[in-house]
Amino acid sequence: MINGAAVYVLWLREMKRFIRAKSRIVGALAMPVFFLAFLGMGFNRMAVPGTSAAGSYIQFLVPGIIGMSLLFSSTMAGLSVLWDREFGFLKEIMVAPVSRVSIVVGRIAGGTTTALIQSVLLLAVSFALGFRIFRPTAFLVGLVFMFLIAVTFIGFGLIFASKMRDMQGFGIVMNFVIFPLFFLSGALYPLDNLPGGLRIAGYADPLTYGIDGLRGTLAGVSAFPVGLDLALMAGFAVVMIALGAWFFEKSESV
Repeated sequence: MINGAAVYVLWLREMKRFIRAKSRIVGALAMPVFFLAFLGMGFNRMAVPGTSAAGSYIQFLVPGIIGMSLLFSSTMAGLSVLWDREFGFLKEIMVAPVSRVSIVVGRIAGGTTTALIQSVLLLAVSFALGFRIFRPTAFLVGLVFMFLIAVTFIGFGLIFASKMRDMQGFGIVMNFVIFPLFFLSGALYPLDNLPGGLRIAGYADPLTYGIDGLRGTLAGVSAFPVGLDLALMAGFAVVMIALGAWFFEKSESV
């Protein structure tokens, strides 16, 4: 049974931490903006195979960088579990008379909201670099894809955080996992440009369908039908939430 009050309190706690940490907002936007600025301007006048259908490389790149931002910020949300365990807060909420599923939902809600705020800010910055949305109403569908990507990878991060105790080790392991997911997703180049084995691995990457869906809604070009991307991302999100909740329930608070 999900306790709405517990979910709200955990969401509000994450919002307050996010608003108070101005450096966190700047830091989360800095790397994606650098990618957009240097890759977007550097390759915009070059013919990158497979990207011409989008009209320009910046049109192709922006959805991929938004997906990258969501991947990094959502997965690293699992780090807050390790911080709470380190300083005793996790033990306190574990003994509270609420289900652990409510705790997981509250953390996912807070992490998803902060990830969406960062992505919308990044999208706003991309307009200064020449990006244009395919049609105004597409933004709403794009938000749905952003939400699904965030939920999927917050659940993914919770799985690792529930099994680890060392914060530094978590960062190292997650970087080892995150970068292959990013480079196999087609964020920077079409999957068709990869050799056969890597292309198959890319098709198994949930981020592939999130970015392709974003590209289809925001830029009007996608490798797969947008409906298929949406259905697959919804499935990935449900599976990752379920797995994240299960691993979290099995984890120890101390």
